[in-house]
Amino acid sequence: MVTDAATAGVNWLTSLLTMQGLSSTVTAHPVEDESGESCWLTIAEEPLSSEQVQALIGEGGAVLDSIQYLANTTLNLGKGPDQQQAFTIELAGYRARRLEELKAMAAAAAERVLTSGEEYEMQGLSSAERRQMHHFLAAHEGLATFSRGREPDRRLVVHRVGQDSEPSDDG
Repeated sequence: MVTDAATAGVNWLTSLLTMQGLSSTVTAHPVEDESGESCWLTIAEEPLSSEQVQALIGEGGAVLDSIQYLANTTLNLGKGPDQQQAFTIELAGYRARRLEELKAMAAAAAERVLTSGEEYEMQGLSSAERRQMHHFLAAHEGLATFSRGREPDRRLVVHRVGQDSEPSDDG
């Protein structure tokens, strides 16, 4: 089912690509998973060169993250919290692969902290990835998470419940 928000997302992303001189189709589909509900806007890979795909993804997904941030900010501007829609921008399977990597990292971090009893810091995560990790790790009984530091060196900290902790503002 395509909602008004999904249509707006497709139109916005198509316009952004056009302004960049790129011609590709954008499709929308709702995804509900452990992280909640999101409207995935998928950029068709076929009409793009491998260089264009790589440029749109960027190193470590940085460009895709920026486009996603712009989409979420722009498309939810002036809307109340109950009217906002979360958007995920996908290209060449990058988000799906990264989601699986994050789940594996969360499981490994949980195992490490539960086994050692020592807190563990995870570096190199975007703010969106940290939010996902907070969510994934919340499913592990006996563990808690918070974020430490300032961007661009903000880190996710995993620790046993009851250890000293700091509040998180990542969600």
